[in-house]
Amino acid sequence: MASEIRSFRDLIAWQKSMELCQQVYAISKDHPAEECFGLTAQMRRAAVSVPSNIAEGYGRRRKGDYLRFLNIALGSLCELETQMILSTQLGFSDSDKAGPGMDLLREVDRILCGLIRGVHNSPARKDE
Repeated sequence: MASEIRSFRDLIAWQKSMELCQQVYAISKDHPAEECFGLTAQMRRAAVSVPSNIAEGYGRRRKGDYLRFLNIALGSLCELETQMILSTQLGFSDSDKAGPGMDLLREVDRILCGLIRGVHNSPARKDE
């Protein structure tokens, strides 16, 4: 039996994307100092954007708004994937540390896409 979703904190997509944020911060802490305001900041901003948009969308009253914010989260996840690949290609991130982060990113992607499909196929919210 699935547990009841009472807040955005109950969403697995939000929980896993919060884990991803922590991994991104750990991975990027070893970046060169000169990247503090460059790639490091962009990676962290994109990572934080994912659970933030999931939460904001959940808090919206309309299904269309929820879907819009979930899709923004998905866009941020794609942005983060690009930045993580670049970070590894530039030698800023150790591939042994970045590998588990990429695995988690792909897991978040699958879960978030499933959530988007589920919300898309669900009936409109009562207050719409």
